[in-house]
Parts: sequence; structure tokens; C-alpha cells
Amino acid sequence: MKHGIAASKGYAIGVVELQIHEEIKITNELVNDINAEKDKLAAAVEESKNQLVKVKEQAALSMGEEEAAIFEAHIMLLEDPELIGGIVTEIEVNYLNAIKATSVVSNQFVAIFEDMEDAYLKERAADIKDVAGRLIANLSGCYVDTKIELENTIVVAHDLTPSDTAQLDRSKVIAFLTDVGGRTSHSAIMARTLEIPAVVGMGDITSILKDGDTVIVDGFNGCVILNPSKDEIETYQKKSQAYLEEQVKLKELTSTDTITRSGKRIYVAGNIGKPEDILKVIANGGDGVGLFRTEFLYMDRDSAPTEQEQYESYKFVLEKVEGKKVVIRTLDIGGDKLLPYLNLPKEMNPFLGYRAIRICLDQKELFKTQLKALLRASVHGNLSIMFPMISGLEEYQAAKAIVEECKKELDLIKLKYSDNIEWGIMVEIPAAAVCAEELAKYVDFFSIGTNDLIQYTLAADRMNEKISYIYNPMHPAVLQLIKLTIEGAHKHRKWVGMCGEMAGDETAIPTLVEYGLDEFSMSASSILSAKQQIMNL
Repeated sequence: MKHGIAASKGYAIGVVELQIHEEIKITNELVNDINAEKDKLAAAVEESKNQLVKVKEQAALSMGEEEAAIFEAHIMLLEDPELIGGIVTEIEVNYLNAIKATSVVSNQFVAIFEDMEDAYLKERAADIKDVAGRLIANLSGCYVDTKIELENTIVVAHDLTPSDTAQLDRSKVIAFLTDVGGRTSHSAIMARTLEIPAVVGMGDITSILKDGDTVIVDGFNGCVILNPSKDEIETYQKKSQAYLEEQVKLKELTSTDTITRSGKRIYVAGNIGKPEDILKVIANGGDGVGLFRTEFLYMDRDSAPTEQEQYESYKFVLEKVEGKKVVIRTLDIGGDKLLPYLNLPKEMNPFLGYRAIRICLDQKELFKTQLKALLRASVHGNLSIMFPMISGLEEYQAAKAIVEECKKELDLIKLKYSDNIEWGIMVEIPAAAVCAEELAKYVDFFSIGTNDLIQYTLAADRMNEKISYIYNPMHPAVLQLIKLTIEGAHKHRKWVGMCGEMAGDETAIPTLVEYGLDEFSMSASSILSAKQQIMNL
């Protein structure tokens, strides 16, 4: 048995097909004809774009428009003046051949993203690797469009790029295994979208297995059984059947209210990063949105989104949920989430520095653009707005003062907004949790951001593998802060949600229900199983 990281739930019994991409030799050979090399690059860029258009169409059919959107981002990378312009500069200034120039520049970009702390942004390095690899393959004439021929195939690769994963034929591929990767990589996310089991980060699985081997993939425990016995196959066939029946049964809960056995109504909502994500939340029976991470509207672009662009995004989500609550977090940027066009200062400790509400209070016009878009959108549904990184009452009151300025400006131009918006804060700094009872006099709700609350409470960087044993959601100090927050809010009849990873943690859910948490918000794929667990408590 070989272990790795469980990236996508499920069981699979099938035959191995190794996908080993031909290694392209990158030489230091210099070029004499710069224009010819630039023409060669331009042709490869165009060919890569054409291929990605086809990949996007295929992904849209197999996984939906939302997941296919990543390939639009890949196409945009091929139009990025910094990436492609950087490659051209290497050819013009240093006389590098196009393949070497692409390798040099893309490696620089990859290093920047891999150095980031945020798991999501760290994994975006895979997008750049994917695009650069495609470009290099086209420059060398070695691009191969891999096709799976046999049913019950388990794809085994060193890594699967987003393009590779999107092109997996769901009728033939039943699981995949990789040497590298993590739960937040695009390949893992897409495996969950395709609902096929996957185990990643297996180290050397490509050197252990060979074409034609029979294996069992356990996507729950992150393990693979090599050349299983007849008894093992029968055992996992039963497990697989039971899991499929359980999934069908879970779907019956889509339109069911989540009520504990003692009769308490609990709200199970979804976390989203882009407007289209709401479609999955609805499909999984979510009670609205517990966290809309608006910073994703600001990323992958050269300037901040306009008020109208943001208004359209918020309006789309509010209308889709048809009156259910939508909690939108104002811009939470800084730390490891950087926007090139904001020119944020370099800091010794950015996670405790100039970020989130601190930036918004300082860069007032940036903040007001978002607030006015939110206020205008509020007439289209049940909107709640929360401010991130609040450490005390002064910051909350300063933010609310800017809200009042925005309302007056909208009044002057006769643009409507709702008078029923709830205003709250993210409780992610221990100081806010300790002062929750006092803060609850002024806010309408709290949303506990456990990802940061845990790391700040335990002084343990959640992305540092060496101290991962310290980062414990069930640590007594963390639980005490959560309990303080809930009790402090309830004393003033205010509701409390949780939007960190802990909200979907099946080991934490019973304790959180016992503490009286009113709303759990999580990834769409976790909603139904969380509803089932809560209903059985």
C-alpha cells in the first residue's frame, strides 16, 4: 500500500496508464536572427491559444462553464505583456533562443507564486507552468494531444496540469494519481468537480507503477493498493457501491432545511470566490452565501474593477439565491494576496501589517468604489456586509463612517440602496474574539474566520509543514475564543457564522453546534455531507 494526499473522495478499481511527457531539451544556444526567433515565438503563442480554445470548449462540456473559465485565464496569460514581453526581451537583449527565453521568464514567475503563503495563490504557479510547458512544446514541435483509449483507466503522472485534467475522458478515466500536488491544486479541484477519486503528492508513484497494473485508489484515506488480491477487490467494490448509494441519498437533502434532532435550525451556506460559484452552492442546497471573497474580482487584471463591474457581480449572486442571505466580505488584500497595481509596500511581516481593512481605511477611494457597488446591489436581495481583519471597535466605526459618506453620495445622484443591510465583522484576530461581547453591541453579526484565528492564536503559520502539528482547530485556546465569540454575540441577540475551513470539518461540527453556532459556511462540495451530519446530531 502506498500513501499520499487525499485530493478527491471516492473509490476506484482499474488499470494504470502512465502519462509521461517527453522531456524537452532546453539549450543555451544563442540566436543570430532575432526577428526569425520572435516570429517563431509568435506562431507558437498563436498555436497555443488555438489549442486552449479547444480545451476550454471540452472542459465546458465535461465540467461546466465555471471550471472552463481557468482556460480563459490561460489564454490571457499568453496575451500578458509581462510574460510574453519578458520572453521577447530575453530574445532581443540576451539573444536567447525562444525555448530558453520562455523557460527563464516563466521560471521567474513561478518562483514568485510558489513563494507565496496562501495555498490558493501558491498553486497558481501550476497555471504558469502549464502555459509555459504548452508554449515550449509547440516551439519544439513536441506537443502531443494525449487520448485515453481504454475504460476503467487510472491515469498516473508526475503531475497533471489543468489542461491535462480538463481533457480527461470521464467515460474512461475513473481516477488519477500523481507524484506531486496538493488539495488546492487545480488538478485536485477539477477531480472533485468531475467527482473522480484522486490521490496526489505520492512522491514516486510513476516509478513504482507501470502500464497495465491493476490498482485500487482510496480517495478517502489517500492511499493506493498495488496489485490487490481478490478479497481486497471485493471489499472495495462493496465500499464503492455503498459510497455511491450514500451520494444519491445526500442529493435528497438538497431542498431540506437543516434542523438538529433537538429542533434547532442551522444554516449551511457556501463560500464563493467568483459570481459563477453560486451555481454550485445552489445545486448543493446551500442556504445562501456565508462568504463572498471579493478579492478575486480584483485579481488577474491590470487595474481595480470599476463600481459598475462590481455592482453587476454582486447583483448576479443576490438574484440567483432568490432572497437567501448573501454575506459579502469587503476587499481582503495584502499579506500573501498582492495586487501589482496597488504598489503595496514590502513588509517584514505582511500578515500582521498593512492589509485588509487597514488598506481600505487608508486608500479611501478604493474602498468607497466597492462600498457604493455593494450599496447599489443591496436592492436586489438579502445582503450582509462584513469587514475583515477588525481588531477593535474604532476600525469598525471608521468603516461605517465611510459607508455613511457613500450613502450621501448615492443620495445626491438619486441611486437607491436598501435600508436593511446587516453590517458585521470577521472575527479572525484574537483581540476581536476576546472583546466579542462589547463589539456585539454595535455590529449586526460576526463571522468567525478560523483560518487566521487559529494561526494568530497559536503563533503557527498554517502553510508551514514543519509546524503543522501545532496548527490545531480543536486546541482548547481556539475553542475558548470561538465560544467567547458565540456567547458574546448571543447575549445581544446577534447571530454568528463561521466561514473558515473548520466549518466543514466533520470532527469540529458537533462541538460548534453544541456551542450554538448559527451558520456554517464552506465549499459547495461539503454542504450536503455537513447538512446530513448536523441533522443527525
